[in-house]
Amino acid sequence: MSTGSGVRRARFVVSYRGSSFRGSAFSVGVRTVVGDLSEAMAAVLRTPATLTLAGRTDAAVHAHGQVISTDLPAETDLDDLAYRLNRMCGPDIAVRSAAWVSDDFDARFSARWRRYRYHLWNDPIVEPLLTDLTWHVPQQLDDVAMRDAGRHLIGEHDFTSFCRVPDPLPDGRQPSMVRRILDMDWRHREGSPLIRFEITGTAFCHQMVRSIVGTLVDVGSGRIAAESIPSILEARDRSVAGRIAPGHALVLWEVGYDDVGDPDGPPLSSQGSVDRFRDDSE
Repeated sequence: MSTGSGVRRARFVVSYRGSSFRGSAFSVGVRTVVGDLSEAMAAVLRTPATLTLAGRTDAAVHAHGQVISTDLPAETDLDDLAYRLNRMCGPDIAVRSAAWVSDDFDARFSARWRRYRYHLWNDPIVEPLLTDLTWHVPQQLDDVAMRDAGRHLIGEHDFTSFCRVPDPLPDGRQPSMVRRILDMDWRHREGSPLIRFEITGTAFCHQMVRSIVGTLVDVGSGRIAAESIPSILEARDRSVAGRIAPGHALVLWEVGYDDVGDPDGPPLSSQGSVDRFRDDSE
């Protein structure tokens, strides 16, 4: 279990309200999730800690089951550390669990799938109490058309049309935008304006989930035909897809691993075997 003399690897499951941060990954001069947690850990442990995220989230994007791994002194009391972090970082950040893991565990590269949720408020009248958690879409949406369109995206595809263009690799090549979507669905409780979109994939490129949501909402409002999704994929051109949905209604819900499963849901075996991809998500 030891990664070195007197050091062990720990795994944390963390929730946070993205409205308070300029993203999850560390960035100089702005408040981030990793910035707050790293500072708090250093204060408690009196030694710096390097944190690895399962998936980076953009400004305003929330998380319910973000996973973080880091190496800590072997004598660390994880329960006490989690308690202290919650006292120092709450209410914007909550450490939901902490455990020792094997030294080859990596929150990002050991992850086999990620699940996101996106929330819409589909009503002519906005709900002020949910404005920082939902995307207000006043036009009536066709749930059936959105589901039909989404089926074209399930499976392995080149999602260039749904991703922000990344920087070239050190050798000048463009990173692959091939990703595998395992499942997606729209859930709309009858009589409620609240619509929840859920998507599970091996990994996601930057802005991919929000681009998919925005495009499917454009399908639901009649701006894009459901049957045009295959041609949008084939074009590999961001300009042919729909709009990018705002970040404040997106939640990184959970992350799945071979050995420990996902934070709250079923084990990976219920999802089948999937490939490993780098996640540069939201």
